[in-house]
Amino acid sequence: MEYQRFGNTIYLRLDRGDEVVAAIRRLAEAEGVKLASVTGLGATDDFTVGIFDTAEKQYHALHYTGAHEITSLVGSVNTMNGEHYSHLHMTASDISGAVVGGHLNRARISATAEIVIVVTDGTVDRFRDEAVGLNLYQFPEGKKL
Repeated sequence: MEYQRFGNTIYLRLDRGDEVVAAIRRLAEAEGVKLASVTGLGATDDFTVGIFDTAEKQYHALHYTGAHEITSLVGSVNTMNGEHYSHLHMTASDISGAVVGGHLNRARISATAEIVIVVTDGTVDRFRDEAVGLNLYQFPEGKKL
């Protein structure tokens, strides 16, 4: 893993064997990132994504192996109870062009990944909403429309 920061934008390269979620966490902690958006692409050969069942209020994990292109990695970095929290989604295409995706639990890089993290000054914490079953953005000074 190697990165370079240009003002509020960080360009991150992941290498073979790096794990996406852990790498983003390490970078955010090293750079003191409390709020950011994440985009990326690359290649993976072992990943797990989750699909949230709103009736059961739980994620169902789907595990994939073999050559896949990461066609889209998107999400956010923020905090929950003052600690690092990331919420990432990923889609990936196999050799036939079939695409799968969901909430990213983990992805091992098979060749490389290119990730751009745009840092925003400020913080947005999360809270657990039991009615929904998810950790939602919390805006103590937010405006309602």
